[in-house]
Amino acid sequence: MSEDFVKTLFLAGCDEDVVKHCAVVAETASRFFGDSVDVDLVYMGSMMHDIGRSVTHSLSHAQVGARICRERGEADALVEIVLRHTGAGLDADECTLLGLAPIDCVPRTLEEKIVAHADNLVKGSTVIPIEERMMRIAHLPRRSKQRFWRLTMDVELLSD
Repeated sequence: MSEDFVKTLFLAGCDEDVVKHCAVVAETASRFFGDSVDVDLVYMGSMMHDIGRSVTHSLSHAQVGARICRERGEADALVEIVLRHTGAGLDADECTLLGLAPIDCVPRTLEEKIVAHADNLVKGSTVIPIEERMMRIAHLPRRSKQRFWRLTMDVELLSD
C-alpha cells in the first residue's frame, strides 16, 4: 500500500523530500493507534497530507492539497485530514487573516488530530521532541498555543 501513495505523491509533482517527510509522519502516527482509531485512514492521511506541496510550499498547501484530493475522488474523511493537518489547525477567521479561503481547518476527528500531531513532530524527515516543537510555537498568539497544547494532549494520551 505504501508504494501506491509514494507513486501518487511523485505523480502529483511532490519532490523526494516531501515524500520522505510523509513516510516519517506515517511512521510517527502509528505510535498513536488505539482501538477507536481508523488505522487505514490515519495511514492514508499521513501519506497524503502534504500532496498540496506539489503546487506550493506556502501555508495554502493544505487547502490546495484538499482540492487535489477532492478532484482525485478521495473520500471526504481523507480530504478533511489533508485540509486540517497544519499546526493545530486554523479557524475560518485565522484563515482569512492569512489570505486563505475562510474555512474551518481545525482538526476535529481523532484521525485528523493524530495526523496533525504526527506532522508537528516531524521536521523534514527527522522526528523532533515535543519540547522542541513547543519552543517553535512560543511566538504564536495565546489562542493558537492553547489549541496546539490541547491537540498535543488529546493525541499523546493515546501513546503507550
